[in-house]
Amino acid sequence: MARAGLTAERVTAAGAEQADEVGFDRVTMAQVARRLGVKDASLYAHVRGLEDLRGRIALLAADEKTIRIAEATAGQAGKDALVAFANAWRAYAHEHPGRYAATQASIRIDPDLVAQAAGPRRAVELTYGMLRGYGLDEPDLTDAVRLLRSTFHGFVALEATGGFAHARTPQQSWTRALDALHTLLEHWPTSQEGDPA
Repeated sequence: MARAGLTAERVTAAGAEQADEVGFDRVTMAQVARRLGVKDASLYAHVRGLEDLRGRIALLAADEKTIRIAEATAGQAGKDALVAFANAWRAYAHEHPGRYAATQASIRIDPDLVAQAAGPRRAVELTYGMLRGYGLDEPDLTDAVRLLRSTFHGFVALEATGGFAHARTPQQSWTRALDALHTLLEHWPTSQEGDPA
């Protein structure tokens, strides 16, 4: 029988908090149960197991990150939108390292949960909308999305592991990287028919 007051949302939130404290890959059902003050078995009335919980944490984090980016970029265009987008992405990764890791992990997520989740769809809309402001169309939009994701994720992942040991601060490099991305997006090379597959 399900414990009163315990819901899938509460279990997911507890798992997300645990992920931020110990790392997404180190979250266990037992830790989450202890956090909630219940027996491990009580969780299974609300989530099917660890894989299901991990998927729910990823969707929660995607939604949170997307809301943060949407709020930051509202009413912005061009370089202002790019910088706001990137800064919101980076701030979320810094503040919620475990949840952020969940958004980047390869997880099999229940398709029904994905269909109900607004975060992933909204993230795509926000990213493509911002890039259309640079006059990009397909296939350049997809290529630019991949470039931004690779740059933002690569930077925050290296930053999180102490990968920037140079005297120049990461913030200085981040600012210059965004300047460079803006310049590139404004002067995006034209796709040629017959580009390599």
